[in-house]
Amino acid sequence: MKKTTCLLGLFLSLFWLPIQVLAYSSEVYLGGESIGIKIETPGVMVIGFYPVNGEYIKGSPEIKIGDLITKINDVEVDSIIALTNAIEKEIKDQKITLTLLRNGKEITSTITLEQVDGIYKTGLYVKDSITGIGTMTYIDPESKIYGALGHEIIESTSSTLVEVKTGIIFESTVTSINKSTAGNAGAKNANFNLNHIYGDIKVNGTHGIYGIYNENSSSSLISVSNPDEIQIGKASIYTVLNGTEKKEYEIEITEIHEYSDVKNITFTITDQDLIDKAGGVIQGMSGSPIVQNGKLIGAVTHVIVDNPLKGYGIFITTMLETGDKIINE
Repeated sequence: MKKTTCLLGLFLSLFWLPIQVLAYSSEVYLGGESIGIKIETPGVMVIGFYPVNGEYIKGSPEIKIGDLITKINDVEVDSIIALTNAIEKEIKDQKITLTLLRNGKEITSTITLEQVDGIYKTGLYVKDSITGIGTMTYIDPESKIYGALGHEIIESTSSTLVEVKTGIIFESTVTSINKSTAGNAGAKNANFNLNHIYGDIKVNGTHGIYGIYNENSSSSLISVSNPDEIQIGKASIYTVLNGTEKKEYEIEITEIHEYSDVKNITFTITDQDLIDKAGGVIQGMSGSPIVQNGKLIGAVTHVIVDNPLKGYGIFITTMLETGDKIINE
């Protein structure tokens, strides 16, 4: 049955070559805490279309879902309010020209707007920020770089990677759980406290979100494991299912995929308490650290939707190497 998931060579020479030394620590603060996540995009994202006077306004060339609107007639816009104000000021002969960012390239598109009840309608559904919940994986005690989620944040409507203009992580309190069932991934529900900010978000990429943690961590330090130390067998994950209480839950590692980019560890939830409360792996659990033999080995990244007792994890060394690049950029 098909599984459904909910992302040296040696050379001698007479001259010196630079050697890159990884900056991350061999011990890090263990994560597992629930975090709120907010990212503001470098423009206004198109997430859908609606008809105006019975017709859809697509633009010329055609605007696509996932496009970022960055300018209206050369006036920069970075929020829905700025977009609305620019349209009102810049519209001429019912037309405006949009500068769009698509796959890293700029495109210009002209659209003709219709007035409905005295208001110009674009026919575009848009958003300028993303808010959600995830789990902290680690905090480097020296650099203060943190890593979380273990995979990229994707805008759900457009299925596109969310680009970061600015972003923050902040206090999150889990209020309830929607349990996972076969074919349906559950989720954590939470209250957010945007007044208690833990840090910024500098990177949203394939291996998670990364930034600088601004507070002193109360978590314990844990040694980092290399992939070749990971074994088939018992391990644990750390996550929050109620309030802010971080707890340890037992899992069984069943497969190790050394050459996969993100899905390096396949595991099964064996802890009955976790099964009873969550039904298995749920959304919001991404980033939950995986520990084996007293060492941090990885983070939860995906649920196997057809069997939510099973999931995937990423090697912690992959996340640490990605976080280390923040220092070098």
